[in-house]
Amino acid sequence: MKFKLHNQETAPEASKPLLADSLQAFSMIPNLHAVMAESPAVLESYQVMHELFQKTSFNADELTVVWQTINVEHECHYCVPAHTGIANMMKVDANITDALRNGTELPSKKLQALHETTLELVRERGNLREDTLSSFSEAGYEQRHLLKIILGLSQKVMSNYINRLSNTPIDTAFKEFSWQR
Repeated sequence: MKFKLHNQETAPEASKPLLADSLQAFSMIPNLHAVMAESPAVLESYQVMHELFQKTSFNADELTVVWQTINVEHECHYCVPAHTGIANMMKVDANITDALRNGTELPSKKLQALHETTLELVRERGNLREDTLSSFSEAGYEQRHLLKIILGLSQKVMSNYINRLSNTPIDTAFKEFSWQR
């Protein structure tokens, strides 16, 4: 089944204002949004979750750690390059992005604890070992941060799975950041 990349002319009526929001936010309609536009509820849900996750107390480095940890674990051909470009725009240190993309140690113990906790939440479907919880807490994180990771995970499940299903083409702006495990 081939998925359509919608634009503001071809999208269902309810998706048109959502694509206009994407265009305003990104100066383009990301291909992921173009695919999601087929279902206005899906596109709206994704946009709302993205906005809410960015409003959490996580800083740009931490947002990137959560997003990219999930993207890499899900081997998302679209989101890893997209979030590499987004991390660059957010002024995230390239050492953080490189470590996440390459599966190497992060430059701080706090970010490493966030990465390991996020990865375990993904792999173990919400279950965490006591030693992971202890390391997470010792790094300065609290229970509320676990809930915020779940919000980011919810957003990434939508995008990663939809990209896999639709084989979403990487946007021109992010092709330089193409990735494979």
